Amino acid sequence: MADETTSPEVEAETDEQAYQLDRRAISAILYALDVEDREQLVELLEPLHAADIADLLEQINPFDRRRLILLYDREFDGEILSELDEVIREEVISILNPDVLADAVREMDSDDVVDLLEDLEETQHDAILGALEDSDRVAVQRSLTYPEYSAGRLMQTEVVMAPEHWSVGEAIDYLRSQENLPEQFYHVILVDPRMHPVGNVTLGKIMASRRETPLRELTESMFQVIPVTQYEGEVAYAFNQYHLISAPVVDEEGRLIGMITIDDAMAVLDEEHEEDILRLAGVGEESSLSDRVLETTRQRLPWLAVNLVTAVLASLVIAQFEAAIASLVALAVLMPIVASMGGNAGTQSLTVAVRALATKDLTGANVWRVLRREVLVGLINGLIFALVMGLVGLLWFGSLHLGYVIAAAMVINLVVAGLAGTGIPVILQRIGVDPALASGAFVTTVTDIVGFLAFLGLAAMVLL
Repeated sequence: MADETTSPEVEAETDEQAYQLDRRAISAILYALDVEDREQLVELLEPLHAADIADLLEQINPFDRRRLILLYDREFDGEILSELDEVIREEVISILNPDVLADAVREMDSDDVVDLLEDLEETQHDAILGALEDSDRVAVQRSLTYPEYSAGRLMQTEVVMAPEHWSVGEAIDYLRSQENLPEQFYHVILVDPRMHPVGNVTLGKIMASRRETPLRELTESMFQVIPVTQYEGEVAYAFNQYHLISAPVVDEEGRLIGMITIDDAMAVLDEEHEEDILRLAGVGEESSLSDRVLETTRQRLPWLAVNLVTAVLASLVIAQFEAAIASLVALAVLMPIVASMGGNAGTQSLTVAVRALATKDLTGANVWRVLRREVLVGLINGLIFALVMGLVGLLWFGSLHLGYVIAAAMVINLVVAGLAGTGIPVILQRIGVDPALASGAFVTTVTDIVGFLAFLGLAAMVLL
């Protein structure tokens, strides 16, 4: 009997493709577009999650995207809009039939509608707001009055609440009598007579308890209230830190006005991580694969200009040792190695430090301990690679002194890289500058200048 065991390579490939759109399915969808077979298109898209349809719209070209939207027509779901990339979403809205757009928007939660409006031009706001029921429109407009990136913009106004003196039976009877409960909710929020939230009760505890049990006896020990003006990054941190599933949002007087759920908080956390990565790479915090050529160029040009300035500064250091380089060609061959190793070591420390600052793991209480650790790591790595490069200098160029010089320069630059990679982000945050945005340029400049200065300066003193 043949061995049907799947190899690790095949399993890895299968896992990698587990949540990707099947290429054959995409081909079938595009064929349905080509022959304008709406029935076949709907049949192919019906099993797909809204997120998968959004991925499909983002991956196909604008011509096919327009054809799909128009042919799909009434089946277009509001959840698809909430899953789309901002750039593509604006394009999709401009293509959708107004009636289809209105139906799609009515299906969305208030927080998703707010998120949708934030990314659209003012001219498109009226079409979206006009599609909502009066009560929903008022709730969305009120959310838009709160500061951008605040909890007020993130919350949904659909809240399930109960008086704190109710019993389990009263809560169950109330829930069964309601026709417009939120599509997804995890807690019933208990409120006092002044509408102040006083506790959360999970649906699981309600369903598992006797009808006469007071709700206040079932409240969770971890109860976090979110101020409406709190920055959304802090909200996401609270959800992650305290393992929250949902949390009530209160106004300036402590009254319940909305609720934030874990899916929205995690979306913010993902956005924060993505922004940090993009900023560290110097490609702009809003870069995406959907951006046009000119937009992408505009985002990247300033950072390339900053890198040019730092490169010029490093070149000015090199220029001070023209005579040394001219008399000993080995210096020109070896000096990029010192700078490159320092740059890589600095980037390692920088990445860890920026992430630790974002998660509040790196604080004033432990910053000196972390700095000492990074310096010691740089020293140990520097000594190891100093030995390697010292042997390279001896064996390649036959010069023991050259080996000493590059070894010493390697130790100096890796120690400075560890110090700069951790210290610069901390200093930038202290003075109010986003460390993810500006640290990279400073760290690269420091490691390049120190690397060239240490290597060429020592060479000038020892070898010439």
